[in-house]
Amino acid sequence: MKRKQVSAMGLILLVIIIVTGCSRKVSPEAAEKSIEADAVSAASIVDTAQGFLKAAGKNGTWIIAITQDITTDQEILVEGQFTRRDEIYRKIALYAQDENRNVTARYTLTAPKLTVRSENTRIQGGTFAGDVYVEANKFHIYDGKVDGDIYFARDEYKSSFSLQEGGEVTGALKVR
Repeated sequence: MKRKQVSAMGLILLVIIIVTGCSRKVSPEAAEKSIEADAVSAASIVDTAQGFLKAAGKNGTWIIAITQDITTDQEILVEGQFTRRDEIYRKIALYAQDENRNVTARYTLTAPKLTVRSENTRIQGGTFAGDVYVEANKFHIYDGKVDGDIYFARDEYKSSFSLQEGGEVTGALKVR
């Protein structure tokens, strides 16, 4: 069943990329820029801790979608600047969805520590179990949960933090 979900998600992503690429006429210069941007905005669908750690790095992808619960004893570092639709953005998708974008499953990512250095990073749809250390502006939890504390390196990072669409934190929010 999970293999079918992964295949379906891959197929959906491929269709979106093809439709997006074919939806308008562009000049050769714009097409070249689009190819470069697509490389930056690619998605990474992972089902292992090693795959997640690689996708979260500075040479990773703008979105990291897991397809099952993942546990690692390593610290996770989310770093690098990525863009999506001309906006600096990073998404940790801890859920599966159907073709109508209805959430069909929620997953848990467990690690002792997750450090966020990518601006405008969002944890969405599932649970991160562990403590989060925020070293960038605009960290968000959207329809998901952090089962642990969140430590902000600066007051400005805490001020730009938000819980959205039922997002929650079970621990404390602290500035270190």
